[in-house]
Amino acid sequence: MKILSVDTSTNIASVAVLEDDKVLGEINLNFKNSHSIIIMDMMINLLNTLNLTLDDIYGFVVSKGPGSFTGLRIGISTIKGLCHGSGKPLIGVSSLDSLAMSSMNFHGVIAPIINALRDNVYTCLFENVEGSLTKLTDYLLISIYELKDLLNNQEKVLFVGDGVNAYGDALTLLFPDCILGNDLFNYVKASSLGFIGIKYFKSGKEDDIITFSPLYLKKSYAEEMLEVKYKNE
Repeated sequence: MKILSVDTSTNIASVAVLEDDKVLGEINLNFKNSHSIIIMDMMINLLNTLNLTLDDIYGFVVSKGPGSFTGLRIGISTIKGLCHGSGKPLIGVSSLDSLAMSSMNFHGVIAPIINALRDNVYTCLFENVEGSLTKLTDYLLISIYELKDLLNNQEKVLFVGDGVNAYGDALTLLFPDCILGNDLFNYVKASSLGFIGIKYFKSGKEDDIITFSPLYLKKSYAEEMLEVKYKNE
């Protein structure tokens, strides 16, 4: 089974093609261009390099978030368009699951954190239980200071994600014994999304192309400002 996996949930655009338990190829770009400008070219270039076409792809895996509102909409709308045109299935995977998957060999609590601005992060706690990634909490939007109560004095904690780059100093003060992931682990990889997505496909799971939507966890800044405006009026 070959799948094409795409992540646009953060500043980094990532595209991968996987076949079962093997990564055939992956492209990651952290550049100034908008995801909407580069994502299709990335997919086409990767498929061409691998001498593949969309006919060779069983289905598509896409990040459903949480993350950048605009980035998620770009990635999901692009994949939905390909699904409509090809008739191939779609599965959405959380960006937090992908970050945890990349670090699942860590023996302790894995805490992926994606920067949600203003000292807030998207997070979900995971643990490697007998070789399987196990969720310990729901997907959450909390402040970095609320992480203290969430982790409840856990001794071995690994933080990964772009929240580490944004709040690393504060995390070190709050959790003196924590481990902060480096840039090899702090971005969402399409390959990690793909490994999770393939398992879903093989179990017979797929998302409805019409109703599938991003996992936002909060309202956009524009929506928040609009609510404030209405309240003031």
